[in-house]
Amino acid sequence: MATTNDIKNGTVLNLEGQLWNVIEFQHVKPGKGGAFVRTKLRNVMSGKVVDKTFNAGLKIETATVDRRDYQYLYQDGADFVFMDNQDYDQITVPGETVGDAVNFMLENQNVNIALHEGAPLYIELPPSVVLEITYTEPGLQGDRSTGGTKPATVQTGYEIQVPLFLETGTKVKVDTRTGDYLGRVND
Repeated sequence: MATTNDIKNGTVLNLEGQLWNVIEFQHVKPGKGGAFVRTKLRNVMSGKVVDKTFNAGLKIETATVDRRDYQYLYQDGADFVFMDNQDYDQITVPGETVGDAVNFMLENQNVNIALHEGAPLYIELPPSVVLEITYTEPGLQGDRSTGGTKPATVQTGYEIQVPLFLETGTKVKVDTRTGDYLGRVND
């Protein structure tokens, strides 16, 4: 058992049998009344985000979550197969658990998987990845300064918005949290 003083970003709480990941927290000491902790929590399974307030010093149950480095090997139907970088054991993660991460994962890429009692909870990607544009409409001469964007499909099959002057075959850096184009990558 822990107390509200132990809450940090990334802590996983076990509230009423469900696991919640702390996204944000703030200790508040008002002029009158007792101190409290204001938190923003994400449900590990459903992804739902809620605000919850705890009185200071309240005992809370934290869940043991093991975060380990894995290498993405391949997709097997709706599931994804990963290999533990330490002991080379392979695990199969359901597609629902992988979620939107599939848009940014390439084979042999390293990811971080959070496990609770051996069951995969969610996948953490690096903040950005480099992907190659596999298809986009050709840019027109003179489109370099207008600041407009066009859709481009990257090698994972995901579609992003890129500047008009980029062409098929260009490698780009993509934000894994938002799917935004961050810049061109020169080989």
